[in-house]
Amino acid sequence: MFRNFKVVPRIVFGRGSFDQLGDILSEERRHPDSRMVFLIDHVFSGKPLADRIPRESGDMVIFVDTDDEPKTSYVDQLASRIREGTGSAPDDLPDGIIGIGGGSAMDLAKAVSIMLTNPGSSADYQGWDLPGNSAVYHVGIPTLSGTGAEVSRTTVLTGPEKKLGINSDFTVFDQLVLDPELLEGVPLDQRFYTGMDCYIHCVESLTGTFLNMFSQSFGEKALELCREVFLDDPSDSDDRLMMASYFGGMSIAYSQVGVCHALSYGLSFVLGLHHGIGNCVAFDYLEEFYPDGVKEFRRMMKKQGIDLPRNIVSGIEEEKLEKMIDIALVLEPLWENALGSNWKEKMTRDKIRSLYLKM
Repeated sequence: MFRNFKVVPRIVFGRGSFDQLGDILSEERRHPDSRMVFLIDHVFSGKPLADRIPRESGDMVIFVDTDDEPKTSYVDQLASRIREGTGSAPDDLPDGIIGIGGGSAMDLAKAVSIMLTNPGSSADYQGWDLPGNSAVYHVGIPTLSGTGAEVSRTTVLTGPEKKLGINSDFTVFDQLVLDPELLEGVPLDQRFYTGMDCYIHCVESLTGTFLNMFSQSFGEKALELCREVFLDDPSDSDDRLMMASYFGGMSIAYSQVGVCHALSYGLSFVLGLHHGIGNCVAFDYLEEFYPDGVKEFRRMMKKQGIDLPRNIVSGIEEEKLEKMIDIALVLEPLWENALGSNWKEKMTRDKIRSLYLKM
């Protein structure tokens, strides 16, 4: 059976479009006492963007900590805080959750919107299609581009036992505001690492066994835009990078990522590396699987003046290394996309160990 997946139903794109947010949200406010919750990356605390939030009486603005990648425990804390601030009855839930920031802030918004309507801990929903109730209306507003979190049906979370997303149609945003002006001022290295998440998405998707014309069409355009941004440095690079992120996310919606992302999950869970950096560290050692992509990736690093962290696995305790391998192996769809249905014959624990030890 063909997969019938959900996409973001409403999108506004353009420089200055963030200023339309108040009008967009007004359509979702149910009554005069309606409340919206803005989850905004803490780096914007005290910055001009925070002052531009169209906050009304009763709305909550929470500056979320993105120093670490989203954890299930943090999602649960935020959901509890919001319930306490808006009331416990279903009718007292906020009318919307608005995530403003990079992939972590948007993933937190997606996860919280689900946990406000589903019982238990967010760790209970790490997997595929586990939430039973639809989420609170939620909006994604990226201030970094590359992760594809704005269009993905996944909210990537680190739980007590594993790093695995809540993968559900309920996770998908109801509205996106894509304003390239919000990308201005991002540090060069952070911009590169996040942008490379998109580039690597596309390389893995376009060389995977799940490839089809839908994912290929989006992936090829995203790859083209990434090349323009990181090799040519055009004047409208932020606009191009924002669209590359969107197209890259759409590409993997009907396919999958691969070896690099599987290994990166292990690096993030055990060593605490942010997803973009983890992808770059892993990808640089994957010529065996993506020779052309790795070669071009290194050209982009040189052009952008990026030096990757090295020897991050050196001296790691055996227990931690085993945990990294466990985390990577859980992601079976990624391995199957990269290596085919017989991937277990090709990617043994010893093979994964050898790859990690190179890093």
